[in-house]
Amino acid sequence: MSNLSGVCVPVCTVFDDNGAQVNETRYLAHVDRMLESGVDIILPCGGTGEFAYLSREEKRRLIEITAKHVDGRAAVIAQTSAIYLEDTLATTRHAIDHGADAVMVLPPYFEGPDERGVISHYEAVAKASSVPVMVYNIPVHSGFDVTPALFKKLLEIDGIDYIKDSTGDLIRIQELLQTGGKIFNGGDPITFPALVAGCVGCVWGSVNFLPDESVTLYRLVSSGQLNEAASLWRKLVDSQLFVWSHQYNASVKAAARHRGFDVGNCRLPVLPLSEADLSALHTSLASIN
Repeated sequence: MSNLSGVCVPVCTVFDDNGAQVNETRYLAHVDRMLESGVDIILPCGGTGEFAYLSREEKRRLIEITAKHVDGRAAVIAQTSAIYLEDTLATTRHAIDHGADAVMVLPPYFEGPDERGVISHYEAVAKASSVPVMVYNIPVHSGFDVTPALFKKLLEIDGIDYIKDSTGDLIRIQELLQTGGKIFNGGDPITFPALVAGCVGCVWGSVNFLPDESVTLYRLVSSGQLNEAASLWRKLVDSQLFVWSHQYNASVKAAARHRGFDVGNCRLPVLPLSEADLSALHTSLASIN
């Protein structure tokens, strides 16, 4: 897979009602719902897939069954981040061996290395990978910011051309575009202007509850139908502002359930939204339904 672009859904992981196990049947049914809407890329074990709450075995199993189930109907990017290098390499090799078209990797997190260490980490991952490596920047959670200046250095590494930037900062997106790399927007409330600015795609958690609308928005922007795209975006933006300003995964799953997608609740200790927040979320979705 040499050219990644379009709508990428970091697909929700679906658990049994008690959260003890991944419900593979319901999970793959949700993947099918995304594919039926025409999404371009399926991403298992992303942030919206609650990878931090999955065991190593669960992550590997999800990557295996996702790539097998998608079976070429879309590209598959596996999120293979880990705190230390050897774990990242092993997870990356496993994903490639089971059919991933690309991998997405965070800088090592939680008291991680400095910039030199981060560069060394990506050099090792790219060297071990036979598929493209997408840099994953979400400094609010990783504790490390892949700045445009650093990304420009990472672009010198063979195999690294892409970044998912989840800062939600349109200025940052435009600075990243100046590096010459291929930029995927990861900040829900700026999706429309980020695509207009030149992002090649979006890794967008809200696709879990907006698959048809997300694909339509991307296609409209890509074909230059910006007035139509702007009109659609006005219907979506309230929900995007809501999920961005509340507990993200609980909000995405609540929105998905409200719109008829069987994704269940988050794994504990992430709790469902309060009744007040749930009511506000439903109001933000009213212009879409």
